[in-house]
Amino acid sequence: MSLPGTYRVGEPIRDTKAPEGPIEDRWDKRRFQAKLVNPVNKRKLTVIVVGTGLAGGSAAATLGELGYKVKSFCYQDSPRRAHSIAAQGGINAAKNYRGDGDSIYRLFYDTVKGGDYRARESNVYRLAQVSVNIIDQAVAQGVPFAREYGGLLDTRSFGGTQVSRTFYARGQTGQQLLLGAYQALERQVAAGNVEVHTRHEMLELIVSGGRARGIVVRDMVTGEIETHLADAVVLASGGYGNVFFLSTNAKGCNTTAIWRAHKKGAYFGNPCYTQIHPTCIPQSGDHQSKLTLMSESLRNDGRVWVPKRKGDDRAPGDIPEGERDYYLERIYPAFGNLVPRDIASRAAKNVCDEGRGVGPGGLGVYLDFADAIRRMGRDAVEKKYGNLFEMYERITGENPYEVPMRIYPAVHYTMGGLWVDYDLQSTIPGLFVIGEANFSDHGANRLGASALMQGLADGYFVLPTTIGDYLAGAGSFGPVEEGDVAEARKAVQDKIDKLLSVNGDRTADSYHRELGRIMWDYCGMERTEESLRKALERIPELREEFWNNVKVPGDAEGLNQALERAGRVADFLELAELMCIDALHRTESCGGHFRAESQDADGEALRDDENFAYVAAWEWTPDGPVLHKEELNYEYVKMTQRSYK
Repeated sequence: MSLPGTYRVGEPIRDTKAPEGPIEDRWDKRRFQAKLVNPVNKRKLTVIVVGTGLAGGSAAATLGELGYKVKSFCYQDSPRRAHSIAAQGGINAAKNYRGDGDSIYRLFYDTVKGGDYRARESNVYRLAQVSVNIIDQAVAQGVPFAREYGGLLDTRSFGGTQVSRTFYARGQTGQQLLLGAYQALERQVAAGNVEVHTRHEMLELIVSGGRARGIVVRDMVTGEIETHLADAVVLASGGYGNVFFLSTNAKGCNTTAIWRAHKKGAYFGNPCYTQIHPTCIPQSGDHQSKLTLMSESLRNDGRVWVPKRKGDDRAPGDIPEGERDYYLERIYPAFGNLVPRDIASRAAKNVCDEGRGVGPGGLGVYLDFADAIRRMGRDAVEKKYGNLFEMYERITGENPYEVPMRIYPAVHYTMGGLWVDYDLQSTIPGLFVIGEANFSDHGANRLGASALMQGLADGYFVLPTTIGDYLAGAGSFGPVEEGDVAEARKAVQDKIDKLLSVNGDRTADSYHRELGRIMWDYCGMERTEESLRKALERIPELREEFWNNVKVPGDAEGLNQALERAGRVADFLELAELMCIDALHRTESCGGHFRAESQDADGEALRDDENFAYVAAWEWTPDGPVLHKEELNYEYVKMTQRSYK
């Protein structure tokens, strides 16, 4: 085995599926070039979809509508409980109903710039093109988007843009969009085209003949290990932000599906790209197991500020206007409170580090709606944000109509994920990866309201086209070898047996919490060579201790949530090391990856385009990770240092 933190450089990797020519024609060109599957043959082909969030739910529904036999899996007790339901603020689309200068090209430009020029142009332009279709699809499904007085769909602004392109349903946009996808999915279940397996967790990918041909799952109620075979496998299992333990993700969100696929040969793209969301309720104590997000949409009308004077602990209402620092408006006058998430998060950290933070421990800044209430009236503010205000009051006991909210950055989303080509296919033929589980569209920083856009674009419009090109050759795949299935089942059983046999004296959660603290302290909002090397010393030690001292009570026969958590923590302990290796090797700052050694005179992220304008695609080997570089070439957007001033 290699020493912690070491890696080898392998051959470069290239996306061979993206067409050439004018960028606005590339998706149409790829759709025409893609092979088609005869409608009769579709009924003979089976596709497995892991995950039932916006990406997985929309994909399963659409593939079922097309005539494929679909098997859908989720570990929740209902597809409706996928974490997409927690998304609050909205979904981007280049409809330009406001007539404020928006366009497909502007959405493309904002997304590439927002990602700090670390995303592929072809993928991002396609995302912007497809965005206009998503809204029509959702409206046709009955998603109750907000409307303005004249009846048109209403929009609001999000960070990183100067136009109003975010469609929303109060603070419940993710929930309403997920219900739309769920209705479409259930229609296909009723039609007999989709088979849904709830409370089933994917624990291994079956690869046979060099292709993804199925999965091994555990029935979380009975404990039974099951094998499911297919002609293609789609992973839509979300991101891995819970590697930090405290995040805005649901407690069950994990990396197991994509990590097990990674160890079977799927390259992992840009694992160090983590998004820190600036608008979360601050941690209140060591007892917490997750953090709560307050929608970025609140920054439309709320003003962010801290006291000008260090250590000023007066109540916010007692601090006069002249003694307040509206620091985002001061530093970034062009965008103000609507700067992108990475910039707003670092700015909040900086003022708190200066001793001007508010609340317990000085880890908070104010998000104040007093001006908006005076300008619009309380009723108007309540119509736009009422459920968010109610949620904040329930959690904190403070009324945000009367006192400013307190917010602080927290881990939210991961831009990294399994590497995929333009067709959304991984380096394992037949394994497609969509939504947050892949790396493809957001570069080093995701703009707010783009996660829902990407999930639905992948599921409703992109994957159903590109997977057909692959499945058109299914007749030559051959049978699934019994030995490959047996090997995958054995790997799952061996891991379960090992976890149950350790019989130590520490819970998996305690190891997870310790790992999260290491990751936040050493690979969080700010990374340095020194901090990352500390993490790379401590993580392998913690992993070894875990496998020698974890306590997993109960057995594998039936419901055992401790066993579920232990398996997920084991995967996080491996992923965390790769994240730190990736962060250590990338000695530039870009988007959410901020290396303290790489900043300009104003403390802004300083990219190194000459040496790091590439996707880091990591291959797993028993001897340590291998880095494959995919060069990023920009024809339409000039790479410049980002400025929102």
